[in-house]
Amino acid sequence: MINLKGFWPNYRLWQRHCLYPLISVSVALTVCLSTPLSSIAIGFGDLIRIVPQVTQIFNLSNISDRQEVDLGQQMNQELQQEVRISRNSQLNSYVEQIGRRLAANSTRPNLSYTFQVVEDPAVNAFATAGGFLYLNTGLLKAAENEAEVASVLAHEMGHIEGKHLIKQMRQQAITSGVATVSGLDRSQAVGLGVQLALNLPRSRKDELDADKRGLNILTRSGYAQSAMVSFMKKLQGSSSVPTILSTHPGTDTRIKELQRQINNQPSNKNNGLDNPAYQARIRAFLQ
Repeated sequence: MINLKGFWPNYRLWQRHCLYPLISVSVALTVCLSTPLSSIAIGFGDLIRIVPQVTQIFNLSNISDRQEVDLGQQMNQELQQEVRISRNSQLNSYVEQIGRRLAANSTRPNLSYTFQVVEDPAVNAFATAGGFLYLNTGLLKAAENEAEVASVLAHEMGHIEGKHLIKQMRQQAITSGVATVSGLDRSQAVGLGVQLALNLPRSRKDELDADKRGLNILTRSGYAQSAMVSFMKKLQGSSSVPTILSTHPGTDTRIKELQRQINNQPSNKNNGLDNPAYQARIRAFLQ
């Protein structure tokens, strides 16, 4: 028979020192696990500050629209250091007006397209990712009418539709050995994208695809189809090779393919061919 008289004080002591703390921990753990995640006060930004080694990774083989826009925004920030963006509000508004008309007829209307004018005499235009397009003042001066400007923007929009820069970045990253299984980190992706957008040409396949997509956008927007061909011919016949053609191979083939596409799907819309009105507007903007 157990002597409870001798055991009871020791049992109460054991409760205080061992059992009660254990019960307290169990209750606390239960409360934590049952608390909804929405009540946790630590935000994502706080988490990044707490865990500094966390970095943004872009999987270029399976990038979402949101990630692509994010990448384009970060590339745009980097490009601000590489090119001189025009602060001419009237000029930017005019180019954006043309761009918005085209964007409404893109196959990726969910993107929030951004159109920016670069103060550079070179006849050039380029696009990055997520809807970011850039058009040089030199190209605006070289164009004869609004439809020709629209044809260039539509072509660059075709590159965005086809995600050509993203594909080129992925291929370049694999070739150079900087890509990992998970993808590219932010700094690598941004730097590579800016380098490719500014300096390296697209492939012949990408150019033909962007021409086809661009002409479709131009046609659906009501601009004259002939403007895409006329602008390309004008640049091709110039004494010096414009930047836009030096980085865009196969011009003869591209013109023939565009003409074939126009013949197969003609349009009676001829908006944007008022040369005097455009020239007067551009002269006023670029005084």
